[in-house]
Amino acid sequence: MIRTIYFGGGCFWCVESIYLKLKGVVDVKPGYMGGTTINPTYEEVCEENTGHVEVAKVAFDETLKLIDLLKVFFSIHDPTTINRQGADVGAQYRSAIFSEISDRAEIIDFIKTIEKSSLFKDNIVTEVNDVVDFYEAEEYHHNYFNNNRENSYCKIVISPKIKKFQDNFSSLISK
Repeated sequence: MIRTIYFGGGCFWCVESIYLKLKGVVDVKPGYMGGTTINPTYEEVCEENTGHVEVAKVAFDETLKLIDLLKVFFSIHDPTTINRQGADVGAQYRSAIFSEISDRAEIIDFIKTIEKSSLFKDNIVTEVNDVVDFYEAEEYHHNYFNNNRENSYCKIVISPKIKKFQDNFSSLISK
């Protein structure tokens, strides 16, 4: 059985590049979710008039647990900053999860657990939302990191995130 969840944790290039490496992930697509504009373009989303979040649609099989997806998500971005991740600023970069209602309790319990820990000094601001219409990003955004490794954003922002992920989650990485 294939399940799907949508993660917004800053630029979708970063989120996509990490989840593509997980065992049990069968597909990852960058896109837009949570706004009011139908079929938005990247440029429209960046203008912050659509209300959409840049997300990665992550399809995974039963070999991968939701808790593992959540652990990765909360380790690869800062869930305590509103409308920003590092130098990426804007509502499209907000921390958000779009999930099926059946996954909601587990997600909320996970967030409560990490809020009680000393993992983050500030409050978690991650939105937990119902799945709504997903608009797949333009083709040039797909597999962006692997297709553009020499791009300065990929070198400066994405590569260090991938390294941190690989150091912390080696048992979840597909070979």
